[in-house]
Amino acid sequence: MIVNLLRIRFKDGVTAAEQEEVLAVMRRTASLGTVAFGAVGKDFGNPADGFTHSYLAAIPDLDALERYMHDPVHLAGDDLILDKLEKMSAVRFTDDGDPELGKAVYEIANRKMQKYPDWARRIDELFGDNV
Repeated sequence: MIVNLLRIRFKDGVTAAEQEEVLAVMRRTASLGTVAFGAVGKDFGNPADGFTHSYLAAIPDLDALERYMHDPVHLAGDDLILDKLEKMSAVRFTDDGDPELGKAVYEIANRKMQKYPDWARRIDELFGDNV
């Protein structure tokens, strides 16, 4: 299982209705057929970290990850979501013992960044040094 946990903070001025729209879009993405399980909700982490909500998607394997990353629902959701976020941090992990799996996951992400350079720029801006 490949697990992606994102912690987010909305930009100042993003209304409660806009936040709910973003969370609904995240829930839609977390429920794609390529996702084994997902969750979206309030972040209970340290308030000093500055995050308010989290997104989790667990993907069964590399083939599913490739499809998930390029799913039209995921791509359209990112267009709405990314513009509303001030900050994002990621934790990625696996229960698979393959020592090469992390490298393969990042190769899939890098291919997506090359295919969608505007998306890559927006992700880099949000993550800063936390990619």
